[in-house]
Amino acid sequence: MQALLETWDINARLNTYLLAAIPDDLLAVKQKGMKCVLGNFTHIHNVRLMWLKASAPELMAGLEKAEEPLSKAKVLEHLEASAAAIRRLIESAGSPEGKIKGFKPHAAAFVGYMIAHEAYHRTCAEVVLRQNGTPIDDKTSYGLWEWGSR
Repeated sequence: MQALLETWDINARLNTYLLAAIPDDLLAVKQKGMKCVLGNFTHIHNVRLMWLKASAPELMAGLEKAEEPLSKAKVLEHLEASAAAIRRLIESAGSPEGKIKGFKPHAAAFVGYMIAHEAYHRTCAEVVLRQNGTPIDDKTSYGLWEWGSR
């Protein structure tokens, strides 16, 4: 179970790592049909809350939906708090084979699902920036793949 929790923690830190590296003046950048850069991160937080509400509403204490406009600092706070609550949800399954209420087949698949969703939205934020002509710097881009140090 510890390895599964550590994997979740790394994923969660990648969100805050990427968001922290994006200059504030680029957070509102968006492309037609896509969320703005910051909107991808608020969406990640809000989807976490959706799962908590459905699976373990008692873990939502102190959490609130992220409604734009928000500062980067506030979104970072939201992400850290909801990541911790999702970690507690994963822990409550007891093992990678354990159950998450409302999700099949098991906790390991839930973590995979959540990571896939969040990686998709990190990529969306990067694509919007790239299409705007302001890609993230190479250090951050490569850093997203350094799971051993995140």
